Amino acid sequence: MIKCLFFLLSAITIVSCSFNEQIKSTHPYADYFYSYDTVPKIYLYRDVANGLDEEFHRVYSLGDKAGKHIVVERYSSDGRILEALNYNLDSLDLQDHMVVNFKQEKTKAILYKNKIFPLNKNNQTWFATKFQGMNDSTLFLREVKRNLVNTSVLREIMEKNVLCLEFHDGLRQSLINPFTNKENVIEANMITYFGEGLGLVEWYSPNKKLHFRLEQILTQEEWLKIISH
Repeated sequence: MIKCLFFLLSAITIVSCSFNEQIKSTHPYADYFYSYDTVPKIYLYRDVANGLDEEFHRVYSLGDKAGKHIVVERYSSDGRILEALNYNLDSLDLQDHMVVNFKQEKTKAILYKNKIFPLNKNNQTWFATKFQGMNDSTLFLREVKRNLVNTSVLREIMEKNVLCLEFHDGLRQSLINPFTNKENVIEANMITYFGEGLGLVEWYSPNKKLHFRLEQILTQEEWLKIISH
């Protein structure tokens, strides 16, 4: 399976190199989001609180009849895809959300609210999506309400001081059984940083028991070598 992924993604990279474009979003904080680049980059994040935990985000851009997009795919440490978020380039609003269900099948989530990257300090965004739960009879409703609280924070990322936007996120995830109307809710807060010229660079819970930070940006070839071992 991993070998098939290696050859498939390598082929995509070869094609993408020929079509790389320098295109910018019109969002006022676009410089802190991922740049439009058709060549995939893989962001390696490590949990500072537990150095063995890591995850990969594969970031690439594409254009089609619906416009230009930036796609962020999230992978576990062993190379399993978990979800994919498709952002509209200009607005940085979400257009699509794909999640992998308990059967390891890719499924399209239902987007109720698609705002995730605030325009200013007075603008709270709301992201809400519903997808299949832990079995056929349950559903997850995930919500993120995000506020921009600081536009000029320095964070040490990959041994450099990076100018960042600081967001405070209110997270809510509900496990719903539509047949019994039972609902289990988990709520949490998160502090999130997007770095100038980079995109997402760090996030942590207020007590820092969970604390992920960008450790390295890999080429696709480097990443495939890591997950194929």
